[in-house]
Amino acid sequence: VQLQASGGGLVEAGASLRLSCKTSGRAFSMYDMGWFRQAPGKEREFVIHISPSGVSSYYADSVKGRFTISRDNVKNVVYLQMNNLKPEDTAVYYCAAGATIVQLSSHPNYWGQGTLVTVSS
Repeated sequence: VQLQASGGGLVEAGASLRLSCKTSGRAFSMYDMGWFRQAPGKEREFVIHISPSGVSSYYADSVKGRFTISRDNVKNVVYLQMNNLKPEDTAVYYCAAGATIVQLSSHPNYWGQGTLVTVSS
């Protein structure tokens, strides 16, 4: 499985942005998917999860009510919709895939390359 993230950019605080993670490989629909982020000088953070059937069971406290995740198992794409962005959301965002949510949250089976999101105040 190969993952390719896109959609990052520079936005002002309060704006919205949607990231996409295009995947290749037949097994996409079987994987738990998620997004991580790494802000400058900080450790990588697990942000959000979606199950193979499309249920989201984990949101970091810092993004609850603002970020949503969805997936299209036909197009093999995972989306991260980010609303009401804040300067503290500035980070490199990575999509990832795991055989289970435990695998995903601890040691994902696959990583995409990062896409930079910069939120100005």
